[in-house]
Amino acid sequence: MKSIEEIRADFPLLNKKVYNKDLVYFDNGATTQKPQCVIDAVNDVYLNYNSNIHRGVHRLSDLSSEAYENARKTVSSFINSAKHQEVIFTPGTTSSINALAFSFGERYIKSGDEIIVSYLEHHANIVPWQMMCERKGAVLKVIPVFDNGEIILEEYYKLLNSRTKLVSVTQVSNALGIILPVKQIIDAAHSADIPVLIDGAQGIQHGIVDVRKMNCDFYVFSGHKIYGPTGIGVLYGREKFLDELPPYQGGGDMVDKVTFEKTTYNELPFKFEAGTTNYAGAIGMGRALEYVTEIGRENILQMEHSLLQYAMEKLSAINDIIIYGKSDQKVSIISFLLKDIHQYDAGMILDKMGIAVRTGTHCAQPIMERFGIDGTIRASMCFYNTHEEVDKLVEGLLKVVEMFS
Repeated sequence: MKSIEEIRADFPLLNKKVYNKDLVYFDNGATTQKPQCVIDAVNDVYLNYNSNIHRGVHRLSDLSSEAYENARKTVSSFINSAKHQEVIFTPGTTSSINALAFSFGERYIKSGDEIIVSYLEHHANIVPWQMMCERKGAVLKVIPVFDNGEIILEEYYKLLNSRTKLVSVTQVSNALGIILPVKQIIDAAHSADIPVLIDGAQGIQHGIVDVRKMNCDFYVFSGHKIYGPTGIGVLYGREKFLDELPPYQGGGDMVDKVTFEKTTYNELPFKFEAGTTNYAGAIGMGRALEYVTEIGRENILQMEHSLLQYAMEKLSAINDIIIYGKSDQKVSIISFLLKDIHQYDAGMILDKMGIAVRTGTHCAQPIMERFGIDGTIRASMCFYNTHEEVDKLVEGLLKVVEMFS
């Protein structure tokens, strides 16, 4: 296994200085940094074989198409889908959920039907379903949470009924870092023949994802959350659903035959990939998943768990700190406030010390309202972060407290 020094050397941006201070990057929940091998993979596309995929008969198109489809197979292997045709490339998690909300709504939803989400959702797993409900006359139901941020499973079970047509929940809360009991959620839904979508935007980088073991019907994530390029993501779906769902976009490559009288659609996965996709991004994301596999997902889990325990201990020792989402079921994301100090003020001062954290609602306003706050400071760590960086964060927060005392 690589040492932490070797791992950090793989990520060029981690060596950057901000305001003449060594960068401490604790905003991995928003986006992760990219290893050199991913940057090289994307550059290699544009330098050596850039060409539109699938439609060309020349050598460059063959090379580009082959690399793109190999990336699909890499994703399929990484999440353990039954077939690589069940992997649809999209611009990201948000696009994946919007695509499903449209297609699933058109195919299965009628007036009075219900969709279940949780209080812990990112706006991307709330608003598309609200839009679908408005369009189809359906109803959105919400799983409540305890004061520690964990969902109340007993209340979820009560929400399931004959009108429920889909459960759509996050695997990991981006705002609090809490891991949801997705296997229990899925099993309960399936006992009533209700399909389940899992939003893996945060889960993909912090755990070992196995869609067949999880037994979800849909799983979505973004490449940029797992050390890959921006503008590329995945919608995984069981073949039986993807075959039945109508495409959500029309254009090139998603068609079989087009006439003015009727159009027939291409086979999976191309039915859902209209137009020129971000093939360079897909190839870069494939390389990112290979890199994660090389480091070892079990190794990453252990490193991040150690970081979380250390950071929770150190942060908890600060006077007048309030940590939200205290749970044993957590990834290395810590959301907190300093008493009587606005999160934006604290975040801006930390920035001057070279420490990058996220402040605000984290696109999760409902859970903020549940706690009666207008946002938090979020430190989201990953395997290339260190205990020494946690010490710098604590030192910075103590300076913030001293400034406002």
